[in-house]
Amino acid sequence: MGYACLSFMNWRIRKQGIDLSHRALIMGILNATPDSFSDGGNFLDLSQARSHALRMIEEGVDIIDVGGESTRPGAPEVSGEEELRRVIPVIQMLRSEWDGWISIDTSKSIVARAALETGADIVNDVSGLRADPNMVEVCKQFQAGVVVMHMKGTPRTMQNQPHYDDVVAEVRDFFLQRYRALIDAGLDPESLCFDPGIGFGKTPDHNRELLRNLPQLIIEDRPLLLGVSRKSFIGHLLGSTDLNQRFWPTVAMTALGRERGAMIHRVHDVKVNVDSLRMTEALMEKSITGVA
Repeated sequence: MGYACLSFMNWRIRKQGIDLSHRALIMGILNATPDSFSDGGNFLDLSQARSHALRMIEEGVDIIDVGGESTRPGAPEVSGEEELRRVIPVIQMLRSEWDGWISIDTSKSIVARAALETGADIVNDVSGLRADPNMVEVCKQFQAGVVVMHMKGTPRTMQNQPHYDDVVAEVRDFFLQRYRALIDAGLDPESLCFDPGIGFGKTPDHNRELLRNLPQLIIEDRPLLLGVSRKSFIGHLLGSTDLNQRFWPTVAMTALGRERGAMIHRVHDVKVNVDSLRMTEALMEKSITGVA
């Protein structure tokens, strides 16, 4: 079964709607951090960040996700002040040169507020808006798009023997609980997007089970975001620690994830994953219309 013909799916960001019924989006990663697992330290300098952003824009990125704190397993916590120092100049630069969507990858409301005031549109919170009690109000005030991610524990503890009786059912239940809680708190239902948090408090087997069952994780016609790019479970499955060997498997999983209903894909390498999405969608449409 293909998933190109979804019921109408709208993601509302800053009073604007994005129709995700047929065309998926690429979210490009821009880490202004010294210690992210794949590209730590590469874009700390603003000119380097700008060059990378312009390359992603040229390659067809839809959203640029700016982060100032690594969420790799065991990563140390960063103060709000340091996170702001890293991300605000990048967002200012992006907004001055680009009218596309900008996301702030943070769990701190002080960082989210400053980023949204500077020109960001989306809050991507790995804690599912649970780490900071003020985060919901900030997102509501700015009518931001919101990515609600599932994570067991914190980045410091999440890989300490994570256990689930049924990982698919538990992640789905988490999404439903957060959906209801956030709607009750006043967020627009159409502003919400959900991320199963591949690699965040999951073993390789948990990750595979989630990827096999992505359609079960789509709740209330809300878009699903998939972030698998260069992650360690790929190396585990390949039996290799070489980051370069995770490039093409990421592209393959972008195609698989799109076929199974994931409509936003968070990646390091933009062009090949854009091409993967467009080719997958073309083939899905062909099978649906019956064109020879």
